[in-house]
Amino acid sequence: MMRMNETLRAAFVIGRRDFAATVFSKTFLFFLLGPLFPLAMGLMFGGIGARVDRNAAPPTVAVIASPADYTKLDKAREQLSGLGGDKPLVALRSVAPEPGVKDQARHLLDSEEQQVLGVLEGGLAKPHFTGAVNADGRTVKQMEMFIREARRADIAVDEGPAMQVTLTQSSSGSIAFARGLTARLGQTILFLLTVLLAGMLLSQLIEEKSNKVIEVLAAAVPVDAIFLGKLFAMLCMSIVGIAVWASAGAAGIAFYAPGGLGALPPPAVGWPFFIALIILYFAMSYLLIGATFLGIGAQASTVREVQTMSMPVTMAQVLLFGFAQLGVGKPDSAEAIGASIFPLSSPFAMIARAAESPLVWPHLAALAWQALWVAIILRLASNLFRRSVLKSGKRFRWPWQRRAAA
Repeated sequence: MMRMNETLRAAFVIGRRDFAATVFSKTFLFFLLGPLFPLAMGLMFGGIGARVDRNAAPPTVAVIASPADYTKLDKAREQLSGLGGDKPLVALRSVAPEPGVKDQARHLLDSEEQQVLGVLEGGLAKPHFTGAVNADGRTVKQMEMFIREARRADIAVDEGPAMQVTLTQSSSGSIAFARGLTARLGQTILFLLTVLLAGMLLSQLIEEKSNKVIEVLAAAVPVDAIFLGKLFAMLCMSIVGIAVWASAGAAGIAFYAPGGLGALPPPAVGWPFFIALIILYFAMSYLLIGATFLGIGAQASTVREVQTMSMPVTMAQVLLFGFAQLGVGKPDSAEAIGASIFPLSSPFAMIARAAESPLVWPHLAALAWQALWVAIILRLASNLFRRSVLKSGKRFRWPWQRRAAA
């Protein structure tokens, strides 16, 4: 117990030193502003692109037909306008028939003043479309819909009463779909934050190894305390950065979505508990990946070696993220349970479960399980550092080195 208290006390001292040296430095401000610049640029160019899409005129098709046929086609287009989604339907322009309709159509297609995408001739009786489009493209399909709707409306048939519509605020299908979106959003945020922030542990350890600071610390305090202090110091620094970024994100949501978080799909456990779980699972994901990175950084001597050794770990993170996404929409499936049990993918899988299942006890068990693996990985990383770098205890050998020594 006394040794544990000394280790924790030493870890606190090292953590406070690293935290103060990082947060109160001039470069930390640029670190905070770094992710906000691409976000601001993305919002700005996204708004410009949306405005360009709204202002962009839809393609125009010239209709060489009698006024009666054109009126029916235009009415059919208005009735089908709701099927266009975000993109407007093809616009129609009435052109009075002239002698030599084929030549008239060719003149319209070649005219730089008219600027039409295609020409429809023959009326509703014998429609013929000419234009520089794909045979199975959007324009041709829309014109076929206009013609079918106009012909159907031209037949005098008693259609009966109109369909009645009753609207509800939600349904089981809409709730499941919304929760699936929230689950993927939570996983993506967790993954991006972990990838962005955990890698800083590598460069910090390399810097102290090159300055021989790490050897002085190892001579004064246990190696476990060094790793633990550095890991939690960088975690606290990351939480400071996340608090700044979350505040900026909340301001953006309040600006673009007047309902705030209420305008987003609600998770099964509710927004307050879901946000708390995001913070806790980020901490666990950061500690798990960070402890692994500390073990890697302890073996490297140069930045090039760090990049070489960390690349497989980063690729493994992407695979774990994809593995955790297999369980979205199926929280009780074998994929979801397996991703929840495997420690490195457990935070991603459990945040998705929080969005889709209202049960609370699985999260308590998962957090305890992840904390256990943080301790295991830290102990393995410190032992590896002690044996391979400090040359303390039995020398560590890789399998191929053991064969060569034999």
